[in-house]
Formats: sequence, structure tokens, C-alpha cells
Amino acid sequence: MLENSSALLMGAIAFLSYLLGSVPFGLVLTALSGEGDIRKVGSGNIGATNVLRTGRKDLAAATLALDAVKGAVAVAIAWVMTPPDMGAQAMCVAAVFAVLGHCFPLWLGFKGGKGVATGLGAVMALSWPAGLAGCAVWLLGAKLTRISSAGALLAFAVMPLVLMALAGFSFSASPKPLAGVLIAVLIFVRHHANIARLLNGTEPRIGK
Repeated sequence: MLENSSALLMGAIAFLSYLLGSVPFGLVLTALSGEGDIRKVGSGNIGATNVLRTGRKDLAAATLALDAVKGAVAVAIAWVMTPPDMGAQAMCVAAVFAVLGHCFPLWLGFKGGKGVATGLGAVMALSWPAGLAGCAVWLLGAKLTRISSAGALLAFAVMPLVLMALAGFSFSASPKPLAGVLIAVLIFVRHHANIARLLNGTEPRIGK
């Protein structure tokens, strides 16, 4: 009975986290501000980078912040909902499903964003040292390459390594490294077109 209750609680956390992650703030903010459907602008993505292509830096900043917050809030809700012995596992489930919801939202035909801000927010809530490392690498990578996607991909390559180091390079010591790897895989999958352009040198630079 106890095992069934734990499974149901974990399923509820996964479902709620998916729903929270799937809230398309970029789409909502641009529509409410009169900028139209962000899916018809630039790359058609609902994330902050594409919102910036409308020329509205304020909307892009708000989208970035809200997308990050929903990832962190999903993790926080999981922590509140579960007993201490389930807390770490529940938080990791929430982190992964929040990013999954952002990338593949049901009500947008599973065509969502690329998960960078939501992933950063979720990892920050799981482990602030790993989150801060990711933010630093993202900003530094974007500054040096002038390519937003390059900075994001570098960040999600580094954060699982930081999580592993904090866990003593043991997947059995904590579920957080595995969550970091799964989130990174989602981010890289959603950036498959960007990776192809990076490899052939056609990825747009910031401001272009």
C-alpha cells in the first residue's frame, strides 16, 4: 500500500510539473502585448531568444525569467509535497518533467521551446552551485562566440558534470546527476537543428 501511495505521489508530481512546464509564457506575453503569434516570427520558437526577434527586449527578459521560474517552482512544489526520504527523487522527477513540458507541450501540438531557461531554473533549484555554473558558462560562451545556442549547449554539457562532481561521481549517491543528464539530453535533442548549423558554420550570431 505504501509503495502504491509513493508511486501515485510521484506520478502526480510528474504530471503537475509537466503542466507547469508547458505554460508557454513567450506565446502568452507576445499575444497580450499585441505582438501577435510568436510562432510566426523568426524561428517560430516560443522561447526568449525568438521573442527578442520581435524587438521587444522587455518581453524577451520577462519570458526568460518566467520560463526559469516555472522550472524552479516545479522543483520547489515537489520538495514541499513529499516526505524527506522521497524529496530528492521527487525534485529530480519534477525538474525533468518541467523541461519536458516546456519542450513538448500538449496544447501546442507538442511543439514547444528548447528548454534552456526552464532547464536552468530547474537545475538551480536542484543544486544552486550547478545552476550558477551553468549560468556562468552560458553567458561566457555566448559572449565569446556571439552565438546564443553555443552558450546554452556548453552550459548543459557542464551542469551534469558539476552535479556528478558534487555527488562524488556516483549515480547511486544522488539522483541529481541522472536528472542533469536527462535534462541535457532533452536540450541537445531540441537543439538538433542548431547543432547542425553550428557544425557547418551557418548558425546566426547574436544581434543578426
